[in-house]
Formats: sequence, C-alpha cells, structure tokens
Amino acid sequence: MAWTPFPYPDPAYRYTPEALKAAWPALHSGDLEPFPANPALLQAWIAFHAGEFERAARLGLDVGVNGYSVAHKAICIYAQYLEPNEKKRIATFECVAERCERQQREQPDNPAGYYWHAYALGYYALGISVVKGLAQGLGPRVRASLETTVRLAPARADAHVGLGVFHTEIVDKVGGMIGGLTYGARKEEGYRHFQTALRLDPDSAIARIQYGHALALLEGKKKMAEATALLEQAAGMTPRDAMERLDVEAARQELMEEKQQ
Repeated sequence: MAWTPFPYPDPAYRYTPEALKAAWPALHSGDLEPFPANPALLQAWIAFHAGEFERAARLGLDVGVNGYSVAHKAICIYAQYLEPNEKKRIATFECVAERCERQQREQPDNPAGYYWHAYALGYYALGISVVKGLAQGLGPRVRASLETTVRLAPARADAHVGLGVFHTEIVDKVGGMIGGLTYGARKEEGYRHFQTALRLDPDSAIARIQYGHALALLEGKKKMAEATALLEQAAGMTPRDAMERLDVEAARQELMEEKQQ
C-alpha cells in the first residue's frame, strides 16, 4: 500500500547536500543527530526534510542499523501525521519499537535507539488507549527509554518533550496520587521537562504544542490562556522542513477548532 504523500511540498524544504550541512544545526537542534558521512544516509535525510518519508525510510533501512535513526524518524512522523488507517498506524509503531530493541543491543550508546523506542511505544499506547498500555506494562518501558536518552544526550530537547508528555499522560489518565506512587509521574516534573526543551531548542513548535496540551489537560481553564498562547506561537512559526510544517499545521488546525467551539 502506497504511503500518503506529504501534503505541503515546498522547494524550501528540498536541501542540496551543501545547504543541508549549513542548515543542519538548526534542523537538528531537537535531536542532535550527527551530520551523516554515509552518502546513502545523506540522501535519506534530504528525502526526510523534503517530506519524502517513504523514500527516507527505505534508504535508511537499506543501510541497516546505522540507518535506523533516519528511517525511524521518517516512519514515526509519517505514522503520526499522515497514516489514515488506525490499525496500520498502531502496527507501524509496534514494528518500530521492536526494531529499536535490536538497535539498543547493537548500539547501546546511541540515544536514537532509545528515543524512538519510547516514541513508538508511547504512540502505540495512545492508539490502544493509555490505560490499556499501562496495563501491558508500557509506562515503565517508555520512561526507561526516555531517561536513558537523556542520560546519553542530556541536551536532546525532544527527549525532554517526551518526558513531559509521559508525566502529563500518566497524571491525566490515572490521577496525581496513583501516577506518582505507581509510575513516578508528577505534573510539575512534566512542566520542568517542557521548559528544559524550550531552553535547549527555543524554536521548537512541537515543544510549545505539547506544553500547551499539558497545561490544558492538567490545569483546565486556569491555564487555558497560557496554553492557547503557546499554540499560537507554534502556529506562527516559519517551518524549515516537512516535519516542522506538519507540526505548525497541526497547531493551526487546533486553533481553528478552538475558535469554532
């Protein structure tokens, strides 16, 4: 089955190797991926940033474990935003999580193997329901992988966003007391991780979106103005690649839906 095409193609997202190298620090301030030396991986990243997620995934997987970082990022972003079939989306995240476990065994010092493991398991849990995911023991596995990511790469902003989401989802679904006693989840700790992510990556749209979601979920009307302001900031950003465009469009869609309510 063909992948859904990226709906916002833009020449600005199609980097030459030289342009990509120059833009790399800004594009990867959230994940701190090293610039690829392998020509096939360079082409995979060019495809990823342009929104050619299927091509990026195939090129990355063809390289093997060394290509898992770009492949898993392409697959996860595609599945999160563009895959229309819910069963296929859930199965995709489960597949990525399994492959990440191989990467962890072969590259135990590579933070990407832990980050995308947590990301995939987290979205798998959202797909089947967070409560079911917790019953399957996914909560501690997600947290362990995110904490390992931060231990290996303390300045990796997207891992701090992930930990913020972890604390938010647990507290929202099971409450502060059970969340804290059973899973070590605390809303203040989640907020701290979102704030750390924004300090590390000030231009992150997704950090603002997820922080806004957390405030709306856990604080309600008391923090709704702050949550909306974060969403507006994300919606007003100028995307530098396809992934950022999807984040910004998601923020714009949420704001539009809020206004219609």
